[in-house]
Amino acid sequence: MPLTSDPALHRKGLIITAIGGLALSFDIPLIRSADGDVWSMVAVRNISVFAVAIALWAGLNFVLRRRTVLVPGRIGLLIGLCYAINGLTFMLAVFNTTTANVVFILAFTSMFAAVLSWIFLGERPANATLLTMAAMVAGVLLIVHDGLSSGNLFGDAMAACSALLLAIALTLSRRSGADMGFVPLVAAALSGVVALFLLPPGGVSIVEPAYILFNGLVLLPLAFWCLATGPRYLSAPEVGMFYLVETVLAPIWVWIVFSETPSRQTLAGGSILILALLAHSLWQMRAKARAAREGDTAAEFPVTG
Repeated sequence: MPLTSDPALHRKGLIITAIGGLALSFDIPLIRSADGDVWSMVAVRNISVFAVAIALWAGLNFVLRRRTVLVPGRIGLLIGLCYAINGLTFMLAVFNTTTANVVFILAFTSMFAAVLSWIFLGERPANATLLTMAAMVAGVLLIVHDGLSSGNLFGDAMAACSALLLAIALTLSRRSGADMGFVPLVAAALSGVVALFLLPPGGVSIVEPAYILFNGLVLLPLAFWCLATGPRYLSAPEVGMFYLVETVLAPIWVWIVFSETPSRQTLAGGSILILALLAHSLWQMRAKARAAREGDTAAEFPVTG
């Protein structure tokens, strides 16, 4: 699918994905606040998301008479599988490494998306993007090395798997061009059902279930729908960059509430990631503005034969 040239649609995509990134930044703090067993949290969180998806779908189809497909075709099923597995790897990451490690490694989603878009969609990254990727690899290696020395390697690996799965889902969404807004919401049911079979002997164990219910019923449906809708208007790498909002804010929320301070090595690696992404975002904005000015000039002074 070609990138949209309509500035209004591009702005719409930016707003939608920014809202999704902001809502997602509260995900880990709410998980931590709920204080429960990992599989209990996955089950309640993800099944709640699925319940909201079905309610919204029913409202659109039967109340507003708007024909909406939950999972568009086979590619929708494949994208849903990516989101479902991500629902498991993400929670395993949250419970097996620090919040900063999780969100900093997830920031690599945009670079995974850039590589996949280059391979499968023919959208070759600009040289500036390739330089950004090199810097981000260095930052991720610092974080993973810290995880290795602190015994958090499994959690870091799960975070890396989540980043790759999200990038695959974004790239496939971009390729299809279909409305995938409901796919991550429906896919949450699969990981939720898997978690039901892994519950502790006493059943669901959550100290403060209100936090995880609010997360699953309100924030995550909003975040998932926004971030899954973004590829209709933006490139996969651009959508992936809006996970930077979570990268920056989630450790701040956790530091404020739980006093969890990242290690110096994690902060160094995370700083490299954030600065690289910010520099790349500023470069993209400048390039788009220059292209728009050149387009206006060409329209005002057309070349005639």
